[in-house]
Amino acid sequence: MRVVQPSQMTIGEVDISKMTFNLKSRDDIPKILKGLQFIYLNTLLRDAIFALLIKRISPDVSKTNGRPGMSLWTIFVCGILRLDLNIDYDRLLELMNEHRSLRMILGHHVYNNEEYHMQTVKDNVCLFTPELLDEINQLIVRGGHDLVLCGQNSKKKDDVALHGRCDSFVLETDVHYPTDINLLDDATRKIIQLIAKLCKVLGLSDWRQHANNVSQVKAAMRKAQQKKRSKAKNIAQQEKNKTAIQVAHQDFINCAQGYVGKVRQTLLDVEKIELIDIIGQKKFDARKAEIEKFIAHAVRQIDQIRRRVILGEKIPHEEKVFSIFEPHTEWISKGKAGVPVELGVKVCIMVDQHGFVLLPQVMQNQTDDKVAVEMVKKTKERFPKLKSCSFDKGFHSLENQIELKKELPLVVLPRKGRLSEAAKAIEIAPEFVKARKAHSAVESAINTLEVHGLDVCPDHGIDAFKRYVWWAVVARNIHRIGDILWERETEAQLGNDKGLCSGNDEKAKPDKIAA
Repeated sequence: MRVVQPSQMTIGEVDISKMTFNLKSRDDIPKILKGLQFIYLNTLLRDAIFALLIKRISPDVSKTNGRPGMSLWTIFVCGILRLDLNIDYDRLLELMNEHRSLRMILGHHVYNNEEYHMQTVKDNVCLFTPELLDEINQLIVRGGHDLVLCGQNSKKKDDVALHGRCDSFVLETDVHYPTDINLLDDATRKIIQLIAKLCKVLGLSDWRQHANNVSQVKAAMRKAQQKKRSKAKNIAQQEKNKTAIQVAHQDFINCAQGYVGKVRQTLLDVEKIELIDIIGQKKFDARKAEIEKFIAHAVRQIDQIRRRVILGEKIPHEEKVFSIFEPHTEWISKGKAGVPVELGVKVCIMVDQHGFVLLPQVMQNQTDDKVAVEMVKKTKERFPKLKSCSFDKGFHSLENQIELKKELPLVVLPRKGRLSEAAKAIEIAPEFVKARKAHSAVESAINTLEVHGLDVCPDHGIDAFKRYVWWAVVARNIHRIGDILWERETEAQLGNDKGLCSGNDEKAKPDKIAA
């Protein structure tokens, strides 16, 4: 049984609409909770989001029978907090169990000592898919736009139209700096540890010294590393060092190959002596598939080390893998000062003039100019009021200039190189110049996203990577709603304080005159 949020309040529980926050607080949590409170109190927005959650989260599971699980509202709040605060599950769990205001918005009263558990939170947050979060984000952004327009002067009719700003940045994966030999060390270490764990379950003693085996592989790698550190300028010494480097790398290759062969033989032996029934065929197949995956990584790295170090070949970039744990990791050099290379995947975002992120896109093996048209088309499908969009020069191509003009009345896409007279006329037009100057605001949005979660992705796999991006976008838009409400309440409070002060002054004047 899983409900969105229990409809019946319990004794001691505080109604979410009655929650108040200290406007002097400078922490992020009250503003996030303020944004969540806005969603919960906006009946149309809340009902639309809740309907999506009921429809898309475990649709085949009965919502009325079975043990009570985490409410869908609780799962939603957990995902938002984790990304917006840029915290791990340990701190999230501590906040959920101990933070008073957070427990109130989760629906717990002061006498309720219910605690959440780590694996429960992890498993439930992963139920949200990028597609579901995309639909939720559209609802939240529309609610945010309504909130912005309600607080503005009705004369500002031009603000009804959306003006987009599009740019990309690198979301790093949680990996170490890759070299051929440390990737081979990673792969060999993993297959030794996995086969040792399997043998322990099956009662075999073949890999009882697996810790020592891992140490031997590490020592061989370190020896190869040390040989590469020589800075000799003498030609004879350089040739001697080159030979020593090749010998050390060959020794490392032989060591790794020996363990790969032994692991393969152990898998064959397990199948021959019919011990699979101890853990079941499905579990054995899953463990075998995982081991074979790392064996494939090890074989590839052995081949590349031999070709590069022993045979002197240059390995093509497209053949390289930069992490065996996160194979989607890319080697990205954007030419930033002090940042020669970033290891991760590029993410493109579309931001409007109100600071809401309309759409993110994970750019696997794509450059900026390949996603410009797609970003505009997808954004227009979700938000038809999009009337203009600005880009930087990295998105320019002749095809993009032509296609984007078909989609939007105003396209601010600066051209590369020397400009023709016609191009100059376009780029010195007042509205083009105004939009181009405003484009830099997208850098602020990117920085905000990086601070609130999108600096390094700790989740594993490309699917989890995409889900992490969407969680961050939804969390940021809710935080943006909280910022708007916070600013308005602060201004209203300041106005009230000034009114009280001016009222006191007026009362004081007659006394002074009388005196």
